[in-house]
Amino acid sequence: MIFEGASLTVTLRESQLADVVFDAQGSVNKFDQSTLKELTSALDAMRNHADIKGAMFRSNKPTFIVGADITEFNQLFKLPKAEMLHWLSSTSDLFTQIEDLPFPTISVLNGFALGGGFELALSTDFRIADSTAKVGLPEVKLGLMPGFGGSVRLPRVIGADNSVEWMTTGREYRSDAAFAVGAVDAVTQPESLVDAATDMLKSAISGDLDWQSRRAQKLNPLPLSQNEAMMSAVTTKGMVFAQAGKHYPAPMVIVESVAKAAGAGRADALLIEQEGFWQLSTTSESAAQIGIFLADQRVKATAKGYAKGSSSSIKSAAVLGAGIMGGGIAYQSAVKGVPAVMKDIRQEALDLGMKEASSILLKGMKRGKVKPEKMAATLANITPTLQLDAVSDVDVVVEAVVENPAVKSAVLAETEAAISDNAILCSNTSTISIDHLAKAVKRPENFCGMHFFNPVHRMPLVEIIRGEKTSDETIAKVVAYSLQMGKTPIVVNDCPGFFVNRVLFPYFAGFSQLILDGADFVAVDKVMEKIFGWPMGPAFLLDVVGIDTADHAAHVMADGIPERLSLIENDPTQLLFKAQRLGQKNGKGFYNHGLDKRGKPMKTPAEEAYELIKPHCKPQQSFETDDIIARLMIPMINESVRCLEEGIVASPEEADMALLYGLGFPPFRGGVFRYIETLGIANFVELAAQYEHLGPMYVLTDTLKSMATNGQHYFNQ
Repeated sequence: MIFEGASLTVTLRESQLADVVFDAQGSVNKFDQSTLKELTSALDAMRNHADIKGAMFRSNKPTFIVGADITEFNQLFKLPKAEMLHWLSSTSDLFTQIEDLPFPTISVLNGFALGGGFELALSTDFRIADSTAKVGLPEVKLGLMPGFGGSVRLPRVIGADNSVEWMTTGREYRSDAAFAVGAVDAVTQPESLVDAATDMLKSAISGDLDWQSRRAQKLNPLPLSQNEAMMSAVTTKGMVFAQAGKHYPAPMVIVESVAKAAGAGRADALLIEQEGFWQLSTTSESAAQIGIFLADQRVKATAKGYAKGSSSSIKSAAVLGAGIMGGGIAYQSAVKGVPAVMKDIRQEALDLGMKEASSILLKGMKRGKVKPEKMAATLANITPTLQLDAVSDVDVVVEAVVENPAVKSAVLAETEAAISDNAILCSNTSTISIDHLAKAVKRPENFCGMHFFNPVHRMPLVEIIRGEKTSDETIAKVVAYSLQMGKTPIVVNDCPGFFVNRVLFPYFAGFSQLILDGADFVAVDKVMEKIFGWPMGPAFLLDVVGIDTADHAAHVMADGIPERLSLIENDPTQLLFKAQRLGQKNGKGFYNHGLDKRGKPMKTPAEEAYELIKPHCKPQQSFETDDIIARLMIPMINESVRCLEEGIVASPEEADMALLYGLGFPPFRGGVFRYIETLGIANFVELAAQYEHLGPMYVLTDTLKSMATNGQHYFNQ
């Protein structure tokens, strides 16, 4: 044994090969501080061992190394610049030490080799991967860039253009795709991976493979003339900015760092990388995206914890109500291997539901993501029927009929009588109280809400709504079923609108009042899309949701929370609804909707909408950007805070991920609670005080004001 630690060992194998094996105590290997210290000691021991002729770096787990320990970033990134750069330089130096070992080296890649894991692989002379491996540098997804030499070594291995694409997109690449561009040197089957790596290393030791020239390639500047480098950088910057936009600085810093480092040797190039990494580590965008990653980990762990409480898995399902939503739910269940009965009272609705499932699959086939046999198997897993007795043996039923309490109650009561006593009954309602609907069933303990978002196959979130009498077993089973469907389930307690819609409608109410005060809805949409970062501004979003749906939900919210969400007189949404301008579904709302010459959806501001609204509004005027954002976001934030304080949602992390996955909250802002923290809670309280005169939606809770006074935070600082 050359070295033995808690996370890695080094032994001398036959033919004097050092076998460096990562095998951390957790489920995956990652570069936390303790592992980095062990790697330092291991490299010292290897350099001082005269008998080593070559070294292979591999994992004893199903995956290689997933990267740095992101949970340590918050503390590291608070260090002064000099200390931060010292940590970064000393860590990066470990990879340089691997690259400078006095014998050939090879990385043996299985499973995921990402971030720091792939940066280690790039520091070795050769890389071999099995057919299941995926490699990449995904740091950009955290608002960062590689910091352990990846942005220096990858361009020298696969070229500047390829490497910039890899790093600015953060994609994971299968081993065959990595081999095609030279990121790995060979691909083999998992069972022969170590033997093939051993043979390659022996070939390098014998001189059949020129490991020294491979190493020299990574030490020297890129073989580009000054003019070539300049032209490449200019072109790449334009392309990257067009994709990333102004809200995400990391891609542009990556491009600039690669361009600056192209003409430098390794030492100077690494300094450029470290400066870029530090620069990005200080941004609010990086803090937000790291926050999203950590919140996502918590949400997934919470869901798995719920699912463990299920005594049995869901093997069959049913959806009541076909059409677009029902067809989407049935498709999602079927495509993930849980057969679904799709029941409706009208054949044309069943036809529409099957058409929806087929359409999703056909689009996947056109993009090369779905094979014909997958399409056939998925459609075979959906059973359309007009007969209620077809659902008698399923494990779970998702009711997805029209959003009407009386209709839903009748359907739920009828269905409960047709299914087994142990079957779970769910309602895909977006606003109607689960406790109210539970009055229609005899086994309320087996009933809960299961709120999907449209389009079902694209939107990751499912709100699982616990009623007063819903059992823990029911929640566990429905969460487990959601995970089976490939969704992110978040459990919330019952209230008007649950969590996502409850906080969305104050945002819509703020928008309506702003329009009545003289704002132009097109200008508001532009600010909320281009400046704040929502995928759609409020007027466009209302058109997409459906003006009729929004009007119905506004009445539900007004009935449930009259103290803050009472109906607004001459609400523009209500005016459009009364004029039967229903949004995208009939082609006319705030915008007129149609298709351009290429058949792609297009919208134009509707003069008819302006004419309907104008008599009820103050004279049109311009509002400052910050004013528009505040008037829409303060009500949403305030209601989110209330939901957390009332226990509707269990944690700030779950609230943030619910709005990210359910509404498309701008990722670079990190979620509603991360956004408050970025602004500063005290600053937000001071801002909101300026708008209290607009009504109860803008009045913050005493708890939030107290947090500001006492310097408290929503997240561990």
